[in-house]
Amino acid sequence: MVGAYDLLIAPFADFGFMQRALFGSLMLSLGACPVGVFLMLRRMSLSGDAMAHAILPGAAVGFLFYGLEILPMTVGGLVAGVVVALGAGAVSRFTVQREDASMAAFYLISLAIGVLMVSIRGSSVDLMHVLFGTVLALNDEALILIGGIVVVTLAALAVFWRALVAECLDPLFLRSVSRLGSPVHFIFLGLVVLNLVGGFQALGTLLSVGLMILPAAAARFWTARVETMCALAVAIGLAASIAGLLLSYHLSLPSGPAIILSAGVVYLASTLFGTRGALRTRIVRHRHRTA
Repeated sequence: MVGAYDLLIAPFADFGFMQRALFGSLMLSLGACPVGVFLMLRRMSLSGDAMAHAILPGAAVGFLFYGLEILPMTVGGLVAGVVVALGAGAVSRFTVQREDASMAAFYLISLAIGVLMVSIRGSSVDLMHVLFGTVLALNDEALILIGGIVVVTLAALAVFWRALVAECLDPLFLRSVSRLGSPVHFIFLGLVVLNLVGGFQALGTLLSVGLMILPAAAARFWTARVETMCALAVAIGLAASIAGLLLSYHLSLPSGPAIILSAGVVYLASTLFGTRGALRTRIVRHRHRTA
């Protein structure tokens, strides 16, 4: 009979690649989940997905010249993400087009270019690696990169916390009383790109946004306070990372999708059983009607 140690602890205690995967996933949760909360509160969740795909051309350029090397692909992805974020933001601010539409346009162009560039030199295996990541193949260099992104993210959130919260609630008011309105918007987009680049190392361009959005969306069904929402989103991200890696190990599943699906299960449960979920809302409404 398999014991709790063999199920929950042995995979991480016995294998170095599982330890690195766990450490990388936990660090990603610390940085990406709070950013996801602000992304969701700004109603920019789909924009985050668009930016996740936008880093693909830059990563593809790094791949064309250096192969599956972390640093060139990361730098390329970061540059491409910043260019797309700034370009879409500029289009929305200086034209009649809204940011979601401009981001979608940039995202579709970037995704097509990136897939074509990877396909020119690489195989279908290389394309799958870029699109879906390899969290079980994280090395020390990737962990250092992810750790640096987490430190920068948490520091920026601490410094600009009040401005970020104010812009989520009333961006026009923030711009009228402070000069931080526009700078904070672009700083936030930079944090999104940074965390997507970090997530790209483990989860690929298609799934990196999942660890950013799903825990945040689940947390919103439990609380309305931004601080509590961020803390709960991080906890959900940590739990999903552990559960996904264990499922990947025991059931021979792809690790990235297993992590995202674990977060998806928590999200679906939260929509039903959260304090602000569907069942609780129906019960409260029924009590009000019968009172």
